[in-house]
Amino acid sequence: MMHTGRLVALGALLLVSFAAVARDDVGTYPLADVLGNPEYAQRLEGVKFFFGKQPHPAVARSFGEYQSNKKTNAFNKSDKEACEWAFLSALLSFHERALAEGGDAIVDIRGYYKKIPFSSATHFQCGAGATMAGVTLKGTVVKLK
Repeated sequence: MMHTGRLVALGALLLVSFAAVARDDVGTYPLADVLGNPEYAQRLEGVKFFFGKQPHPAVARSFGEYQSNKKTNAFNKSDKEACEWAFLSALLSFHERALAEGGDAIVDIRGYYKKIPFSSATHFQCGAGATMAGVTLKGTVVKLK
């Protein structure tokens, strides 16, 4: 009987610990912290990025809307650091897509984490947990005039 009580207590403790580790905090972070980083900016050269309803030059041709869902290891990183890395990965995915399609810009970029739209010209949204962080973006690949 005492053995069963210990097993129940151990099981409850494990459930509480897993619940504490299995967090999924959604935060917003400044675009400028990523786009203003010279190392990151160099990797994104050749494609322009327009977030939310930011004005952009006229579109000569649209290649369609695309989605990028990127995750990164968040272990031993701050949420901000992990989220910035996931965001950069999503932008690099858009960068590759634009070049492959013949585009030179992505317009109307907005968040779509857990299929919830988020539009901002100054911030991006990211979900962070104890071990993973993720960013989902949607945007339209275009060739500007």
